[in-house]
Amino acid sequence: MSVDHELYQSPLSWRYGSPEMQALWSEAEKRRLMRRVWIALAEAQQAAGLVRADQLARLRASADAIDIDRASEIEATTRHDVMAEILCWAEQVGDAGGVIHLGATSADITDNVDALRIQASLRLVRTALLRLIEVLAGRVAETADTVSLGWTHLQPAAPTTIGYRLAGALQDFVTDLAVLDETLGRTAGKGFKGAVGTAASYASLLEGSPLDPDAMEAAAMARLGLPAFPVTTQVYPRKLDWLVGNALAGIAGSAATLAMSIRLMQSPPFGEWSEGFAEGQVGSSAMPWKRNPINAENVNSLARYVAALPAVAWQNETLCLLERTLDDSANRRLTLPGAFLATDEILRRCTRLAERFSIEQGAVAATLARFGPFAATERVLLAAAGAGGDRQVLHERIRQHSMAAWQALEQGRSNDLAERLAADAEILHWLPAETIRDLVGAPERHVGTAPRRAREMAARARAAILASGETG
Repeated sequence: MSVDHELYQSPLSWRYGSPEMQALWSEAEKRRLMRRVWIALAEAQQAAGLVRADQLARLRASADAIDIDRASEIEATTRHDVMAEILCWAEQVGDAGGVIHLGATSADITDNVDALRIQASLRLVRTALLRLIEVLAGRVAETADTVSLGWTHLQPAAPTTIGYRLAGALQDFVTDLAVLDETLGRTAGKGFKGAVGTAASYASLLEGSPLDPDAMEAAAMARLGLPAFPVTTQVYPRKLDWLVGNALAGIAGSAATLAMSIRLMQSPPFGEWSEGFAEGQVGSSAMPWKRNPINAENVNSLARYVAALPAVAWQNETLCLLERTLDDSANRRLTLPGAFLATDEILRRCTRLAERFSIEQGAVAATLARFGPFAATERVLLAAAGAGGDRQVLHERIRQHSMAAWQALEQGRSNDLAERLAADAEILHWLPAETIRDLVGAPERHVGTAPRRAREMAARARAAILASGETG
């Protein structure tokens, strides 16, 4: 890709996002889609005798012959981008230029173009999301039985499995898929309703013809493969942009949660996961040993941006006063492509993370050995109380031993909690020493139903992929 770096370029135009998503939101594709919308309108109007076959043929033949430079020259005079595009095309097609935009207002073209791009973009995001779900489901199944220490409040808690932790992220992405599908099902264009949405211009134009405005709109929108909102003002309901923004922000949120988990578990105090480090990759210009989680950090950074955009869409909806105002136009040129391109990049990077992150088994075992005994104290408490001991007395004895063992850890010694408990006369009165050691020293036997539920979540995710009709 050739980029003029002497002028400001959005990172979304060359650094982030797939080539497919970048092409979809390009200026050239927008203008090609504008012509596609005008041709659909002309095709529908031909049935009313408003457009001749030879005129329509010339429009179709020149559909891809956009000339952005010439249109920009015209716009310098007209100060109106849609009118400039009409005049530019009219120069190319002779008298066929006279039937372009019959009865239409600008938003009949631009809002349908936006809806077409939203529709196509949601489908690209959906494919990328399915791929992530597929990869993550595989990692969940692979690690469903891999025991590790759980953490609450960023403090040592009870054992869990890595697969079960990942299953939570997978569940969120499956939820995002359902929301995305619902949003895709609600995506529609303005249709062809003219100024303020009444279709009065089309009614006048079609008077005496075999076509009425509703039939003309239905025929044109069928050619575009896009439903139309039944009620619009000058523009389609800006509620759609807000719904789309929320769906993308939801995906970004799920990805950000997973990325933050990877960052935490890669940090040396945990050291149990790693996002991977490529041959020749540099972590720091000053510190040669650094192995920074740059992909996970990138996901978190872009996710904050995507999460902020629905607020702009909300204001565009609530401040689209009466039949319309134009104060949403400039920011929609930024927020719509920005939300999709950033989400696209988030999904690409998150899939890479899911594919490549590794588990440092030695660190996992070391953490369990260091903190796992504390998590076992509830089992000792319940077993001793169940055998007839006083729960409150036992709780205090176990608490004292736990604090002493924790102090030993802080001084660099190993965790001796099992031996402390196994030597306590009060606890020994209710449980044999071997039982105490067994309860404290076997965390892998105390993860409950986590492995089964992780595998079930992976199966549900794969079923969602099959139900989608895609393989990801």
